Amino acid sequence: MPLMVTDYTWTQTEWIVYIHVPLKGVKAGEVDIFCTDDYLKVHFHPFIFEAFLSEPIDDDKSTAKIGNGIAVFTLQKKEEGLWEHLVIDCDKETFRRIRERALEKACEKLAAEAKAKATKTQEERKYALEIMMKLEEEERARIQKMKDDEREKATAELEEWKLKQRQIAANKTQLKIQSQRIVTDKEIILEKTHAPKLSDGCKDEHDQKNCGGSSGKEKQDCLPSPRLTGNIQVKFTPRIFPTALRESRVPEEEEWLQKQAKARRALNADLGELKNLTEEERNPHWLKDKGDKLFATGNYLSAINAYNLAIKLNREIPALYSNRAACHLKLRNLYKAIEDSSQALDLLTPPVAGNAGARARAHVRRGTAFCELELYIEGLQDYQAALKIDPQNKTLQADTHKIRQIIQNGALCHSD
Repeated sequence: MPLMVTDYTWTQTEWIVYIHVPLKGVKAGEVDIFCTDDYLKVHFHPFIFEAFLSEPIDDDKSTAKIGNGIAVFTLQKKEEGLWEHLVIDCDKETFRRIRERALEKACEKLAAEAKAKATKTQEERKYALEIMMKLEEEERARIQKMKDDEREKATAELEEWKLKQRQIAANKTQLKIQSQRIVTDKEIILEKTHAPKLSDGCKDEHDQKNCGGSSGKEKQDCLPSPRLTGNIQVKFTPRIFPTALRESRVPEEEEWLQKQAKARRALNADLGELKNLTEEERNPHWLKDKGDKLFATGNYLSAINAYNLAIKLNREIPALYSNRAACHLKLRNLYKAIEDSSQALDLLTPPVAGNAGARARAHVRRGTAFCELELYIEGLQDYQAALKIDPQNKTLQADTHKIRQIIQNGALCHSD
């Protein structure tokens, strides 16, 4: 049975209500807050504070600040004016109805937020896909233009070469005709020179002409025959992408194909849990948010189930493993907490400023599990790694100092 907190204080202005709730020495991380427009609940074991507000507030604009052993709530009024009382005074049945109504409002609000987030994510993905398709289309157009330019250039060079070859052939033909004319002129001169000689000489000359004609025929017979026609088989490298292999980036294409194959395997996996789920519930990010909310309410087993299903759908999200490790810590499944924290750290690479917080949390959770198993040296290494990431964190500094003292005390005991 929780203990009700009654030593709270409150003040107000025309538009703001301030409530100060003492935390009784409980750490800020163990405080659970629930608020709607007419109901405020603060739970920190074994204490509980409930306020059934007399007037409605704007819970979206209201804030809570926890520190120095006190929780300060700044509640924005919906209507201007001073309240006569902070809370209403009625029977238990009315209080029960208000609680149920507040829970229904919270569920509706969470559902609306999840739907809006899913819609926004879908729109962003659609926009990113359109941009990617546009960029790919521009790249294909650029490559096609380069191909057309190269084709035109090669065609022009080929036509120029053909024209030169025709000119060379014409020059050779003209030289050949000129050489034949010269030979013919020489023969005519020789005939005129030997015309007065005897008939035997004429006979000899006639024989010489016949011999010259036969030698010309032999020369014509020695000319090579034209080359035969044939077909040359051209084979292309098989390609999935439309661009040529010499114009592609092979490592990036292989990485893209691997990601696509992994996504198809996740969608086509034979999971019995997917049969009765809606399309929204098959979204690993939606399941992660659901697991986070279940963890916040203390329902750690249900949170682990949500994280398990999300991991089956997508094994590349580090937060799923890190948050599941937190659930295992709460349930004292220490070895599983170490395993999940290590998996999260493996995925949080390379170490950059954007994932510094997630790496620090994973180190702290693994270090806590090691310390619970009395493996203080390994736990100290994880806490030092987290402190290196966030050196200004006073809680990490204090916990690291405590672990060092435990190790030193243990060493002194062994030496004695």
